[in-house]
Amino acid sequence: PPTPSLRNYVSLISGSGELPDAVRRSMVNISIECGVATIVTVLLSTLAAYAFARMTFRGRTVLFYSVLATMAFPAYTTLIPLYRIMTTFGLVNTYTGIILVYVSGFLPLATWIMYNYMSSLPISIEEAAQVDGASRMKVLWHVVLPLARPGIISTAVITFLFAWGQFLFPLVLSSDLSTQPLTVVIASLQGRHTVPFSLLSAAGVVAMGVPALIAVMLNRYIVSGLLTGSVK
Repeated sequence: PPTPSLRNYVSLISGSGELPDAVRRSMVNISIECGVATIVTVLLSTLAAYAFARMTFRGRTVLFYSVLATMAFPAYTTLIPLYRIMTTFGLVNTYTGIILVYVSGFLPLATWIMYNYMSSLPISIEEAAQVDGASRMKVLWHVVLPLARPGIISTAVITFLFAWGQFLFPLVLSSDLSTQPLTVVIASLQGRHTVPFSLLSAAGVVAMGVPALIAVMLNRYIVSGLLTGSVK
């Protein structure tokens, strides 16, 4: 541009005006939804992966591969059933509904990543702790989780990035600004007669900046998380 300016970024941050205020609100929404979904997904996938990797119970193999098989189904084929379920339970236009959809969608991949990492850990350390009298939960908390920290970080980063980039599911499940994430609000900023190109560009840079920064800073965790267990 002939006269570069940062006023659009200032407007987005300060929320001065109707459109910038909507963008700022959506930034809060997407942070809450992605953050909570990441925490819940990592917690559940860690417990599930430890059970599949270290515990012996009837139907373990069938259950594990059944969880992985859900990744083969196109996610968008479940959109209409999910919308009907969310409508029935009153979860449309709520944080809870969007977070539950994110968790259910990302949990199989997160479980697979954590399972590969758990399987790569030496079981002799856990057996030594059990010989010293540690219970299963103490072994998990004091031995396994510290060793699996890189895998947990990898799973958290991958889940957060996938959740941040979602568009269609929150578009359908959230029609109110109180819960719409940034990706949906940016698409709705275009008016019927006018298009705020400069404001859209600034909002787009902000939307891309967060995942780009995370990917650059934590790239080694992303790569290690995806490659763990791929080569024996």
